[in-house]
Amino acid sequence: MKLNIFNIDGKDSGKEADLSDQVFDIEPNETVLYEDVRRVMASRRQGTASTKERGEVRGGGRKAYRQKGTGMARRGSIRSPLLKGGGTVFGPKPRQYSVRLNKQARRLARKSALSLKISDEALKVTEDFTFDEPKTRQVIDLLNAFELSGKKVLILTPESDYNVYKSAKNIPGVEVIEAGNPTSYQILNSDFILIQNSAIAVLEKSVDPKVEESIA
Repeated sequence: MKLNIFNIDGKDSGKEADLSDQVFDIEPNETVLYEDVRRVMASRRQGTASTKERGEVRGGGRKAYRQKGTGMARRGSIRSPLLKGGGTVFGPKPRQYSVRLNKQARRLARKSALSLKISDEALKVTEDFTFDEPKTRQVIDLLNAFELSGKKVLILTPESDYNVYKSAKNIPGVEVIEAGNPTSYQILNSDFILIQNSAIAVLEKSVDPKVEESIA
């Protein structure tokens, strides 16, 4: 698969980038994609919610009222779940919400997400670029050039680029990530993906190591 390469002004450079069909042109597996997004979202849950059960609530040691003659039920404790201030029945306790998914499934999910973005024409390849210093205006100009202002944009770089990262940090919805690190959720959650030309090989290697072997 070939895609045109654009410069940072949003104009076609006249060059083309080679994208692996094994990564960017597969039949998306929606089931695996769902499971991987569920895994990512579950890992974000703190799992610190906690309630007290009947045996943990303070008080209730003495008999609340006499056994007979009151016309009321013979409750053993004022901390019964049936009463206000009593313990909680089957309430939440601290727990881990993490979901496990094997490496092959996670890779397939990312390839499925990338293929969906390609089919939706929501991915463009740009020339490699960097900034001399962190400056938000430079990223704003980049987004305006591609008519992406106000959208959720994922910018993929071949390696960690401090100046590009800091320049985009204050722009809502814009995220800069090394090409080997985005999750399937981050790919799907973005409205558009801008990937630098040299970052393609990094992304393909992280998603499918066999791609590099076939090229070699």
